[in-house]
Amino acid sequence: MPRQFTLFTGQWADLPLEEVCRLARDFGYDGLELACWGDHFEVDKALSDPGYLDSRHALLDKYGLKCWAISNHLVGQAVCDAIIDERHEAILPARIWGDGDAEGVRQRAAAEIKDTARAAAAFGVDTVIGFTGSSIWHLVAMFPPAPEAMIERGYEDFATRWNPILDVFDTEGVRFAHEVHPSEIAYDYWTTHKALEAVDHRPAFGLNFDPSHFVWQDLDPVGFLWDFRDRIYHVDCKEARRRLDGRNGRLGSHLPWGDPRRGWDFVSAGHGDVPWEDVFRMLRSIDYAGPVSVEWEDAGMDRLQGAPEALTRLKSFDFDPPTSSFDSAFSN
Repeated sequence: MPRQFTLFTGQWADLPLEEVCRLARDFGYDGLELACWGDHFEVDKALSDPGYLDSRHALLDKYGLKCWAISNHLVGQAVCDAIIDERHEAILPARIWGDGDAEGVRQRAAAEIKDTARAAAAFGVDTVIGFTGSSIWHLVAMFPPAPEAMIERGYEDFATRWNPILDVFDTEGVRFAHEVHPSEIAYDYWTTHKALEAVDHRPAFGLNFDPSHFVWQDLDPVGFLWDFRDRIYHVDCKEARRRLDGRNGRLGSHLPWGDPRRGWDFVSAGHGDVPWEDVFRMLRSIDYAGPVSVEWEDAGMDRLQGAPEALTRLKSFDFDPPTSSFDSAFSN
């Protein structure tokens, strides 16, 4: 069967969901990965308004679209972060931010992620994608020297905060797909191993594969797919492009997206350094049968051009495997 391609709505949340549905249909997408911000998928309404989920389904049906996953990255970020500040206030619902007391924000965020699992189950979706936050990301430079015990406490904090959340996911029959991403508890190959160990490899906790964050760290996204093949619960196609020229650095120099002095940037899929053909060949090899979602980000290209173009480029790599081995023609 042809693979299902969806559009992640996180970068389109300034538009009403119906407008995004219309655009996605016209672009040729099969469905949407609904973000839990804007008016796209509101967790509180999903659990309190008897007609809300039916209205979401009706809107998707109107445009011939499906939904296989919802995403709550922004709230998930606040569950474990050591530093809660105006950055979080800008991305969180006011009811989660509250008075801004850091531990109160973390607790309300954790409760919201639990409710996200409940809302997903009620919506008929079995995968929630998101971030975890991290109490130790600010230690990544390892100076002043961070003792090993301090790092271990970070993974213990992650397990303490996320295991009760994952208990709700288990109860609801929903999986959490953590996006491996700088600023999270798992941001590269070895920290992914460490995070899985911290929650005892429980099946409720898996991975959202986004190769853009591997490229600028000089990690192999294709090898990652193979090594974590039993944990790939969802795939986002986002692209990054390196330009490390001796002045432009890997850490970005606190420069805004799209600044030519950055050592790397997000670009529309097909315009960067992700080996997409190898990625799609590996997805077939590991029997990944879920949707492929285009997460469009590019500070130098209009999204109305980038989103349909990315879909066309990525579909070209999703070719059918042969019906028989090519060397079968050599036998008598």
